[in-house]
Amino acid sequence: MDRPSAVERTLREAAPHEIFDVLRSLMERRFHARSVELLMADYAMTRLQPIEALPRTLQPLPVHESAPGRAFGAQEQHCVYDGSESTITVHMPVSVRGDRLGVLSVTLPAGADGVAADVLDELQQCADALAHEVVVAERDTDVFLQARRAERLTLAAEMQWQLLPGRSCARPEYSLGAQLEPAYAIFGDSFDWSASADDLYVMVSNGMGEGIDAALLTNLAVNALRNARRAGLDLSDQAYLADQAIYGQHRGDRHLSTLLLRFHLPTGDVEIIDAGSPHVWRLRAGAVEMIELEAQMPLGMFEDTAYVPQRFAVEPGDRLLFISDGVYDALSPGGEKYSVRALARSINSTRLLPASQVPRAMLQELLGHRGAGPAADDSLVMCLDWHGRPRRELGDQPSGAST
Repeated sequence: MDRPSAVERTLREAAPHEIFDVLRSLMERRFHARSVELLMADYAMTRLQPIEALPRTLQPLPVHESAPGRAFGAQEQHCVYDGSESTITVHMPVSVRGDRLGVLSVTLPAGADGVAADVLDELQQCADALAHEVVVAERDTDVFLQARRAERLTLAAEMQWQLLPGRSCARPEYSLGAQLEPAYAIFGDSFDWSASADDLYVMVSNGMGEGIDAALLTNLAVNALRNARRAGLDLSDQAYLADQAIYGQHRGDRHLSTLLLRFHLPTGDVEIIDAGSPHVWRLRAGAVEMIELEAQMPLGMFEDTAYVPQRFAVEPGDRLLFISDGVYDALSPGGEKYSVRALARSINSTRLLPASQVPRAMLQELLGHRGAGPAADDSLVMCLDWHGRPRRELGDQPSGAST
């Protein structure tokens, strides 16, 4: 019998482009599945694309108003009974550490009592194993990346998407979600994050220029920041070295507006550098407010710029939103800017959604204001929900440690 541990081992041994075919064969044997389908979320997070007939997939399904989309949005199994066929289709989220990749749909013969709980649990473990293998396989095959494309990416967008860490992630202390638009033709906006045992680093940037020039500038900045972070440097030195890398390449002719943050996970203390950045909003206890920061020079504008972090604290239940100027500067067909008041309403109207869904929902509201025409600039929304470190972990701290 192919238990989940055996499934994981079999997937690891399969060729990267064949892992889904291998899993489908295993599930057909183990569960007598009549069909097994993997649907990948597209770059715009509006469609679920079946993996078949690559490089073009079969007819996509909407994330909203579809049974697989319900599992994708709720990140829970969703079962659909078909009496005419005497089958049950189990739709399961395919996700890794909060990063939503797609949905695995398995159609089984319907028993008198539906699907047993232990079978549902085993099916989800198979979906989880597939998710991990897809992330690894994308280093060595284009199969899954091709399946995510509802249309062709521009070269600049290709560069930007390959640079990103994911579109959502979660740990006990926080949940993160981010989205870029236009998804298939983004310019210079970008984001990055990385966590260790006690620290979460977040970067949000608004690159200067358009197309390849903007993508190259953002690639230089993000990799310079990663290089400094991985060398163990503090936030000020990370900003300084990235600033020097950009200035050394462009001599002040090009620069990057950037927001850098370090969250101390045990306490919620935050260091932040506002280098000509996107704006930060906070939703706390139902109140929406912009966090006022001391603006410093964008990265790469001048030689030897010194950056000084500011500090604030987050509390359990806080929601932070990082929003690029492509949102604020978006014009309606009549030439009206998207107002701060409209943005505050959007933040409030999405307050019940999980962090992973907020950016897509807010950008959809922005599209309603801007209309269906081409965007003049790309837009970025990142949402961070702060939960705080669980008390059982805080209890291991020495007496007198901040909580």
